[in-house]
Amino acid sequence: MVREAGRQTRSEAVHDRIRADILSGRLRPGQRLKFPELSERYGVSTGAVREALLRLVAKNLVSSEAHHGFQVTEVTARGLADLTDVRTEIESLALSRAISEGDLAWHAQVLAAHHTFEQTPRGDGDQPTADWLIAHADFHTALLAGCANPRLRDLASSLREEAELYRRWCRPTPEDARHWTEQAVHKEHRDLLDAVMARDSERADAILRSLIGATSGMTLDTEPHA
Repeated sequence: MVREAGRQTRSEAVHDRIRADILSGRLRPGQRLKFPELSERYGVSTGAVREALLRLVAKNLVSSEAHHGFQVTEVTARGLADLTDVRTEIESLALSRAISEGDLAWHAQVLAAHHTFEQTPRGDGDQPTADWLIAHADFHTALLAGCANPRLRDLASSLREEAELYRRWCRPTPEDARHWTEQAVHKEHRDLLDAVMARDSERADAILRSLIGATSGMTLDTEPHA
């Protein structure tokens, strides 16, 4: 049991490191992920790498093909459109369930997550800081935590993970750049929080759909961002 627990811990650790490298752009879309190289890079066994990659396949951050092995998921305009379509419907349903089913403890969890998000600096570059991305993801995870169906929550979470990959390689168009300032983003999320706290499902749904849809209008750019 101790040996198995240690193996699981190593697998989880390398999963988190590979995921971070994918979402940061250190591992690029389409890049081949070879066991020997990753094993050396992260200082773990090939077995731990395989387990981590299989978990990332389930989150659509890594793809796997017979005779071709593993690679970082490609990002395409069509892929973004399809992802946005599915994610909008699933996340909207999960949020509606959360508003209907969430209790006072859930309210407190959402408020705490939003406070952390609002107090976390986004950074000055084109890409948000790692801390901001974590706080942003934690807020949206907290929003859906009130949904009593764990499968629906897990599906929404998986789609959001893949959306983070696209977020890394997207830039707003010059016309839409004003909507992506820190002030504008915080206002939209504050409006979403207010609607959720008021249990106004219709308004919350409209704001969430607007937030998700905004990403689909961005320009894919697979060159590393500053």
